[in-house]
Amino acid sequence: MKRLFKKPRKRIQVNLLLRVVLSATLAAALNNLLIFFITNVDAWENKWIQNLYPYFITPFFVLIFILTFLLSTRRIVKDLMSLERGLQTISEGNLSFRVSMNRQDELGRVADNINQMTERLQQQMLKEREIENSKMEMITGISHDLRTPLTSIIGYIELLRTNTFQNQEEYDRFVHNTYNKAIHLKKLLDDLFEYTKLNSVDATLDYKQVDLFQLVDQLLFDFEPIAQENHIQLHKDIGDSPIIMSIDSNKMARAIDNLLMNALKYSFKPGMIYVRIKKELTTITLEIENNGTPLTREQENKLFDRFYKVDHSRSSEGIQTGSGLGLSISKNIVELHRGTIALDHEDTRFTFKITLPIHKPD
Repeated sequence: MKRLFKKPRKRIQVNLLLRVVLSATLAAALNNLLIFFITNVDAWENKWIQNLYPYFITPFFVLIFILTFLLSTRRIVKDLMSLERGLQTISEGNLSFRVSMNRQDELGRVADNINQMTERLQQQMLKEREIENSKMEMITGISHDLRTPLTSIIGYIELLRTNTFQNQEEYDRFVHNTYNKAIHLKKLLDDLFEYTKLNSVDATLDYKQVDLFQLVDQLLFDFEPIAQENHIQLHKDIGDSPIIMSIDSNKMARAIDNLLMNALKYSFKPGMIYVRIKKELTTITLEIENNGTPLTREQENKLFDRFYKVDHSRSSEGIQTGSGLGLSISKNIVELHRGTIALDHEDTRFTFKITLPIHKPD
């Protein structure tokens, strides 16, 4: 079995012990050299030297031992002070600071652990900041998206309330526009509610055995009149045999419908939308392809972000602006099914691919 951790080459206890032994050995050697020097010179005959010698030799040994030990442990002390200064700097809030220490003993591991802890704290703070910014963006996005149709509804109702219309035809137009704005507002609220449910910690799926071919075929049947109104033709290549899968049919239908509406909204008019189903051994891939105005790399990378909308100039005149949650909702639904969703974008061609496991994920 592989060892998970490498044993340090040196331990600080052994390191210190070696320095104690080295200091004691050096002090003893110098002490013996001093004894030899004093006892072999003519001054040894002097009585005062003989009397002072016993009191001098021990302090000399201690002094040499202390000096040698301090010199030999200077790097350890320096690293300890560096560790202390690093902890002080980090405790003051500088999470970008890292303790620099090239050691293979316990001090080195302490420094590494401090750096890893600081890195995790820094990442956690950045994540919390991103979440906070995301919440603010979400609130701003919701306020803007809900305010626009609500303002229109209030305006039309005010015109109707004050009888500010010239004839029955204008009255009918005001009522029709008010109804459309109210439906649009409900759609925005439904998207927001669906997105909130999908992102909650207790989001679950109602798995059932469903024929994916029949589900897609029914969605395309309902979608075709809307496509024709917008001068879009549908080209289906989904086969004709049942594809039985364990999925949440309502949520998966929502995900596919969002992709179809996205393709409709941003397709060239007149144009074509291609829908294909490809079956592999363990996966099913659904492709929805259309042609539209190319996106930049930055726009492509943000396409599945919540509340992200490309330039409104790319939108169809007859289709109201959405909440910017459609693709994000589709992504969440597919990932809850343990699948993947991706965009293959080349020039004016856009191909959204949903890949799902055939068997129900654990």
